[in-house]
Amino acid sequence: MKTAIRGVLAALIASSLACGALAQTHDEAPATPKPATPATERANQAVARSMAFDDKRDFEDATRGLIATLPDPQVKTPQGKLVWDASRFDFIQGDAPATVNPSLWRQEKLNNARGLFKVTDGIYQIRGYDLANMTLVEGQTGWIVIDTMLTAEIAHSTLAFAMDKLGSTRPVVAVIYTHSHVDHFGGVRGVVDEADVQAGKVKVIAPEGFMDNAIAENVLAGNAMTRRAVYQFGAGLDSNERQGVGSGLGKALSSGTTGLIPPTDIIAKTGQEMTVDGVRIVFQMAQGTEAPSEMMFYFPDKKALCLSEVTTKHMHNVYTIRGAKMRDALGWSKYINETIDMFPDVEVAFASHHWPTWGGDNIRQYLANQRDTYRFLHDQALNLANKGQVMDEIGDATFFPKGLASDASSRGYYGTLSHNLRAVYNFYLGFYDGNPATLNRLPPTETAKRYVAAMGGEDAVLASARKAFDAGDYRWVAELVNHVVFANPNNAAARALQADALEQLGYQSEAGTWRNAYLTGARELRGGVTRPPTSSQGPDVVRGMNNELLFDFIAMRLDHEKADGKKVNISMVFTDLNETWALELSNSVLNNTKGRVLKNPDATITLTRPAFLAMLLQGKKLPEMVLTGQVKVSGNPLALPSVFSNVETFDPYFNIVTP
Repeated sequence: MKTAIRGVLAALIASSLACGALAQTHDEAPATPKPATPATERANQAVARSMAFDDKRDFEDATRGLIATLPDPQVKTPQGKLVWDASRFDFIQGDAPATVNPSLWRQEKLNNARGLFKVTDGIYQIRGYDLANMTLVEGQTGWIVIDTMLTAEIAHSTLAFAMDKLGSTRPVVAVIYTHSHVDHFGGVRGVVDEADVQAGKVKVIAPEGFMDNAIAENVLAGNAMTRRAVYQFGAGLDSNERQGVGSGLGKALSSGTTGLIPPTDIIAKTGQEMTVDGVRIVFQMAQGTEAPSEMMFYFPDKKALCLSEVTTKHMHNVYTIRGAKMRDALGWSKYINETIDMFPDVEVAFASHHWPTWGGDNIRQYLANQRDTYRFLHDQALNLANKGQVMDEIGDATFFPKGLASDASSRGYYGTLSHNLRAVYNFYLGFYDGNPATLNRLPPTETAKRYVAAMGGEDAVLASARKAFDAGDYRWVAELVNHVVFANPNNAAARALQADALEQLGYQSEAGTWRNAYLTGARELRGGVTRPPTSSQGPDVVRGMNNELLFDFIAMRLDHEKADGKKVNISMVFTDLNETWALELSNSVLNNTKGRVLKNPDATITLTRPAFLAMLLQGKKLPEMVLTGQVKVSGNPLALPSVFSNVETFDPYFNIVTP
């Protein structure tokens, strides 16, 4: 049983933080990326001619208040492991090359601004050393840290650097988690000691539902999300003008160790106020916007507003392409509209990504455009749906209001007009477009084989695709050749042509996420599946899971065919929690029910939650735990192993661009 349980939890730890922790390295020498074609050059030149953004103000704001940068762009652990290398993006200077969309190039030049910045009196930000920012607010006796970046190593190094430059020896007295995504809390153990939190020396403040969502959002679909996140963030791409240039939201994800310290104080309603180390804070809930658990907050004495990740310097994701639940674009717009009225005297607004905005009028215009962006996405998608258009038609719509299109902070550098419109359709109407012909489609491989045969065979399809490629019709090439690749993944010519088409689509993409996805797909078609190492993730995520989620995770991983016909009933009694759980295997599913008392269980296992975690995380053997009195087993001792023996371990590197 030890091996089975440890395998399940190892998989859980590896997959549960699916949105991040992907190092930007690659083990094998990839095929050399190709140059931009004339068609791509023309497309990107057209973008450059159409750009009418206020470059001066954005670049001034992105660098305003710079105090210092880390003297060494490479951050390493004491053991010499590379955590962050800011210099790998130093090639992003001057005009955009033909292989990068000029609008994305501009965004990534702005994202390149790095260092310790003064936002306003008593508020500072560390930017450019991870995907997200860390904000420092000076209190009466210490520092309030807003978000802790992704990993402990980068958080510790940059905080120490900031304290040195600010000449401060004051401790961190509070941490505020703005929302439930790991790039905002994962570095907490590099900022504070949990013992100080438990002793009451440090507050950890978070929005209602934080722990449930921080743990649960990516657990059950974690393996799939982690694999897809490789594409979204371009993990495994090199950093150069033909490969990775950033994500639009920020540069990249740091390497290292992620952790989680549970909050001590919960914010549950808009208007709630706290005074933390002498600093007054007014909170505004923003649940279900960019994250299921999220809040914004205002420092009235400083007239400074933290926008969390509700508004950023681009169009965000109503749907994130790594995979997640759809977000409520209408609700998102209404929260921002509320913000405008709640804090009318604001003078500086900063967020968990990108750079701040200064000046009340500038802030109000920025917030109004952000509000209108999400409201437009919602209303336009439903307007078109109610006229009979289906998801793919709606996703191909190009109209975007002039006032938003000319504002870089509404441009699709991370989310896109295309996939966000589709997301709104999906939010309301789901995957089915209403046409019975699409209700029960054949699976991709079978469809591909039949299409290729109907079009005259692989050579005929490739001949048509090459003509389309020469004409610069890369979307159609990708559609055509995908059928050949899925019909015959060993067709080297098809893989090569598909890679070439995806590469040109990547070069033309304004969204960093789309560029990363296209170029990662091209790389894998040419050289096989990218296998970037994940950052190490400690046991905090498992400790933070409640028993229901833990049992649900195990149930989801059952090999349902092998478990078919088996019936096992197990009673789990947690003496320290005063909880009894019934685990009932029947009809290939493992149900878990808190409080249900089984009349004749096959086995009863009595233990404490720490004892259960010791078996899961420390490799403690069940017989050893029984002998020491930490676990009691009555009934059939093979009952629990009979369940765990049917639990699967998923391949974290499954194919995406090939069957």
